[in-house]
Amino acid sequence: MGYHNPVLLHPTVDGLNIKPDGIYVDVTFGGGGHSKEILRRLGPNGKLFAFDQDEDALANALPDERFTLINENFRFIKRFLRFHGVKSVDGILADLGVSSHQFDVPERGFSTRFDAGLDMRMSQKNDLNAYRVVNEYDDANLRRVFLDYGELKNAPALSRTIIEAREHYPIKTTDELKEVLAKYLPERVRNKILAQIYQAIRIEVNQEMDVLKEFIEQSLEILKPGGRFSVISYHSLEDRLVKRFIKNGMFEGEPERDFFGNFSVPFKSIGKLIVPDDAEIKINNRARSAKLRVAEKI
Repeated sequence: MGYHNPVLLHPTVDGLNIKPDGIYVDVTFGGGGHSKEILRRLGPNGKLFAFDQDEDALANALPDERFTLINENFRFIKRFLRFHGVKSVDGILADLGVSSHQFDVPERGFSTRFDAGLDMRMSQKNDLNAYRVVNEYDDANLRRVFLDYGELKNAPALSRTIIEAREHYPIKTTDELKEVLAKYLPERVRNKILAQIYQAIRIEVNQEMDVLKEFIEQSLEILKPGGRFSVISYHSLEDRLVKRFIKNGMFEGEPERDFFGNFSVPFKSIGKLIVPDDAEIKINNRARSAKLRVAEKI
């Protein structure tokens, strides 16, 4: 299926501190690279459950009786593990963002390299796609998407330009969107700005921030004490959420302190932030922005 090498393979699986007879979850199965390594370290009584909402990933299912692949969004991790009779697990791995395969299939519309219909859905079951965001969102919502998810300071101008253009004709393809926004894409920073625009629309289409929050909260519920949480993120929005929750068990604000100024936290961080070395980035360009954080449930 053209899936590339898994990012930070050994550090991410090392972080899970695999017990041979443990139960583990890989919530971003993709090409199965991380799952294969987990299975390699599990004993005959261990179990691995994997999630992937993209139907393309089903072709990579592993022929191992210890393995179960669930074709669902990982925001439903607790519900579907319960369906399989699992209430608690020893470790959870997440490799967030878009898979290399999704970037490399032109018609999915994820990549700035290809012209394609405005889609960007990680699951073809979703009603919302990039076409609807670009052509149906009002000015306030378009501004919100570009500012919150693309961190683009010129979000109001981008929104106005899109709305003015679509009054004459619908914006159907990624190349048409680039043409509409051409004056905001100077050559020296073209790729960077396009990546931010695409990221913003993609996050909105797939509700990625809401999904991530729901997943992290449920992960805390289903991890056993001493269970490990190993997460790779690719942009600051994801990493901030993961970092804050590991640090104080909240996404916003500060936890309440006791009389002595202390507060209890659900996780303890294991080791320092891990990033790929130059050798891995050279082999797998997708790894260049990856950040791995590992935590243990207290």
